[in-house]
Formats: sequence, structure tokens, C-alpha cells
Amino acid sequence: MPTMNDPLTATRAIRIGDPAPEFRARTTCGERTLADYRGSWLLFFAHPADFTPVCTSEFVSLVKAQDKFDAIGCKLLGLSIDSLYAHIAWLRDIREYFGVAVTFPIIEDPSMAIATAYGMLDPLAPDAAAIRASYVIDPQGIVRAVTWYPLNVGRSVEEQLRLVRALQAADSTGASTPEGWQAGMPMLELAPVSLERALQSGKDEAPWYFRERQSS
Repeated sequence: MPTMNDPLTATRAIRIGDPAPEFRARTTCGERTLADYRGSWLLFFAHPADFTPVCTSEFVSLVKAQDKFDAIGCKLLGLSIDSLYAHIAWLRDIREYFGVAVTFPIIEDPSMAIATAYGMLDPLAPDAAAIRASYVIDPQGIVRAVTWYPLNVGRSVEEQLRLVRALQAADSTGASTPEGWQAGMPMLELAPVSLERALQSGKDEAPWYFRERQSS
């Protein structure tokens, strides 16, 4: 059973910039805490039940992309409200039928304590359908991005990977990433906050609020 180091009764969903709530829980790879991931980027993603078609497709794709996440220093951590034994049975099925081995941990959360602490589930919710969120957590334990999907629409693993890469690039350069940014594409300078700096852009250049910076 998961136990919260600092139990929370969430009244709202976790927001960007919040410290990620700590936890200690059993997983398919032994006991894990959020603190185990301090110093690394983490993609923490949840699903409401094992043996579901959409989530199975996501797991298969995550396994195939795991080398790409490893290459950028991002760990993978899943969560389901089902028991550890259900997780093990599901992962055995995935290996047998899809030929992929899920080696990243999956948390059991049968009491839904972790899902509730992260604001995925209202205490009065009639079911666990809302437990379909993903959180990008930085090496300092801060939530940097949140995505949420319905039961019948699969997450894009490539977009989750792109999101982590974009956050890392923005942190390392102090610039921003434009729509659809991929590694090697130009980034965007922060908009000037004074008239003097805005006027430094010439008429023949891009608008003062849209200045590109070439990626190194």
C-alpha cells in the first residue's frame, strides 16, 4: 500500500511550478519514493486500470522509446490503481503478446492516495476515469508540465519526449521554444520588458516581440 510522507487531501489539481507531492509505494521494481528520482528528469504517468487497450498501446510505445528518454536523462514511472499482482500479470501479457519487456516501475495505488494527492481524482469522483495524467518533474522535484487525456484517446509518446526536450532546452539557454519545436530548430528570445530594448530592433528585422535565436 502506498503511504504519503506528507498526506494531502487535494482540493485542486497539481499545477505547473508546484513541488511534486512525495510518496513511498510498492512498484513492479521494488519500493520507490519520489526522492529516488531527485537529480533526474521524470515522466510520471498514470492510468486508471490494467488490461485496458489504450493504456496497453501506450506502454508498448513507451518501452520502444525508452532509449530516447534515457539519452536525455529522463526516467519513466507509471501508476495504476490496480494491485501489484495485477501489474505483474499485465506486464507478463504485454511481453508475451507484444514482445516488449516493461522495465520501468509501475506503482500500485489501490487506495488512490497518490492519485488524490496529485489532484487527479476528486474524493467524490464516482470512478477512476480521470486518472490519465502525465507530469514532467524536473531534477529539483518541481512539476514543469502536465498533460491530461481521456480514456478513449491515447497519449503521444513522441510529444511527451518532445516536451521534455523542449523544457531542457529552454532551461539551458534561457530562451523559449516555438510551436512544434524540435532539437536543432531556432528558439525564441524572451520578449523585451522595456521600450528601450524593444526599439533596438530595426524595421527590417522581425517584430520586437518575435526574435529568433539559432540553436547551438
